[in-house]
Amino acid sequence: MTKMLGTRDVYGDVLIELGVANRDIVVLDADLSSSTRTAKFAKRFPERFFNVGVSEQDLMGTSAGLASAGKIPFASTFAVFATGRAWEQVRQSICLPKMNVKIVATHGGITVGEDGASHQSTEDIALMRVLPNMTVIIPADGYEAGAAIRLAANFRGPVYIRLSRDKFPVIYPENCEFEIGKAKVHSIGEDVTLISCGLMVHLSLEAADDLRREGLSVGVINMSTIKPLDSNAVLNAARVSGAIVTAEEHSVIGGLGSAVAEVISENEPVPLKRIGINDRFGMSGRATELLEYFGLTKNAIKEAVYHVMKLKSDKRQDLRLSN
Repeated sequence: MTKMLGTRDVYGDVLIELGVANRDIVVLDADLSSSTRTAKFAKRFPERFFNVGVSEQDLMGTSAGLASAGKIPFASTFAVFATGRAWEQVRQSICLPKMNVKIVATHGGITVGEDGASHQSTEDIALMRVLPNMTVIIPADGYEAGAAIRLAANFRGPVYIRLSRDKFPVIYPENCEFEIGKAKVHSIGEDVTLISCGLMVHLSLEAADDLRREGLSVGVINMSTIKPLDSNAVLNAARVSGAIVTAEEHSVIGGLGSAVAEVISENEPVPLKRIGINDRFGMSGRATELLEYFGLTKNAIKEAVYHVMKLKSDKRQDLRLSN
């Protein structure tokens, strides 16, 4: 039976672990500590927990101030508020002076579910990726989230980690390692390689298994660090596979797919198909229903694979004709 684990649940547990090990760890929240799971830290270390209320701009500004005093602040709220409502403060007070603030935002993507479009952040990766000095991480499962959060605590500089509301399948062992800027390359396919992040990684692995049974050579890369992107892994996949499919629970504009497109278009142009949300807001519904509605499924990934394989075949045919 597949083990299901929530990334935000792991976050709450790891915060206590970090708080025990380092008294400079402080945690801030914007009146959502039960949902973000920072309430666990608040109960254990009330003197190091700060609820700034429904004031996300103050959440970021106060975090920057604590960082300037030598503390290691973890600032949490929903992704849509951390990156949208407080974007100017993240830019001016955290990224510009390169403050050592860790923004760990929960409820990313459409799997927020019934809360609807106003609370479903489908543009947060783009908003954070564009900021100089910001590191952007989207863990693929709970255990990778734990490893990323532990590493972020010891990493100097601004970090944005996107977590989810929903639980999804465990991929990695509990003691898995994490390295910023280094992709986890499960395999490189001779036909196509899938490059995914977040919950789309386990769907990509399932799609690849199906396609291999159909006789195709399909690889999978977990690109959990969106910035800095592992360009070497992307280019190696492009050269070996000759076709790429990206998959993310985010708009196709500005996220993982855009980052991969930028790398291959300038260095190794190959057919690319981006699986994501096509330039629209989310909507209310159950998480599983929304994934199906927006085409973030195993079957959608498989269809994209056949699409880029045809493009690759057509490209080779055009080259033969031109010669």
